[in-house]
Amino acid sequence: MNIIYMDNAATTYPKPEAVYEAVDYFNRFLGANPGRGSNQQTLRAGSVLLEAREKIAQLFNITESSQIAFTLNITDALNTALRGILKPGDHIITTSMEHNAVARPVFALAEEGIEWTTVSCFSDGSLDPKKIVEAIKPNTKVICMLHASNLTGTIMPIAEVGKIAREHGIIFIVDTAQTAGVLSIDVEKQFIDVLTFTGHKGLLGPQGTGGIYVRPDIEIKPLRYGGTGSLSEYLEQPDIMPDLLESGTPNTPGIAGLLAGVQFILETGIENIRKHEQKLMDMLLCGLKEVPGIEIYGPLNVKKQTAVLAFNIKDIDCGDVSLVLDHEYGIITRAGMHCAPLAHKTIGTFEKGACRLSPGFFTTEEEIEKVIKAVHEIARQK
Repeated sequence: MNIIYMDNAATTYPKPEAVYEAVDYFNRFLGANPGRGSNQQTLRAGSVLLEAREKIAQLFNITESSQIAFTLNITDALNTALRGILKPGDHIITTSMEHNAVARPVFALAEEGIEWTTVSCFSDGSLDPKKIVEAIKPNTKVICMLHASNLTGTIMPIAEVGKIAREHGIIFIVDTAQTAGVLSIDVEKQFIDVLTFTGHKGLLGPQGTGGIYVRPDIEIKPLRYGGTGSLSEYLEQPDIMPDLLESGTPNTPGIAGLLAGVQFILETGIENIRKHEQKLMDMLLCGLKEVPGIEIYGPLNVKKQTAVLAFNIKDIDCGDVSLVLDHEYGIITRAGMHCAPLAHKTIGTFEKGACRLSPGFFTTEEEIEKVIKAVHEIARQK
């Protein structure tokens, strides 16, 4: 049975061939620890990090690539941002569609003296920016929100919210886990002060890669301290970026793969990636709407969502749907809470969860047709 992979919102698969080759090449022929010494191998390893920063800066219209620090993943980046900027007494605004990568660290910070307001979104996951304005207080330090939902694919109005934040002197942190490499992101036009990204989803890189961009005038404390390969004679952590936020040996083989993934995106064009995924989503939406007893969540509009579709079939547990799709049809999906309980409460699926389909750039129209047929057959069996 051939596998049909429909879980790209969790991690993209397959990767471009160049990604596999880049990781393998680094491990076989470079393998040095960047910044630790001045031998040729070390310098070549360092050049991988440098080039990756520059390509990522190009993708996000970041002027100073040195303001990008690599992290373990986007959860690590978000923790770095939130814990590095907020202090007891500060106020943060988030939305009711946030992933636990934001909700859990903010919940922990709230127990340590941070004031937290969650702005309610509509049942399709969308947000009215006016609600952000209404939530602002004199002590509001940060607005933190995702660019698109991992549950419904709903695209958030980050440019409008970013403008609001800038006008009020508030730091704007954006979680791009579901949009980097898929939607156009411009830190200048969208007024983004702190951008967090993961490497293994839309950027088509390996797992265990990610990063954070911090605008030069933003004060941030590191999440961890240690060796950076720079200013090693001092006990104080270097205060220059990216060393400030990059303690310990980086995942250089993974970043080599991430570089290859970003290069693939730049060469392919985000507009072409987006166009292909929209076509697939249009097929899915049209085909699944006809399934008896189905309920589909989110905007139901390919212009207002990424390639993510959450659904339930009446009287069938979402976990059972996912299991049958896997074992009987070879279709890989995800069911349950998707690490987003706040989002499930917002769309009304907190008690039952949902089954999620998320095609990617390498998904074919033929595969989408097979998925639609399979869901129809499962619904008819009940």
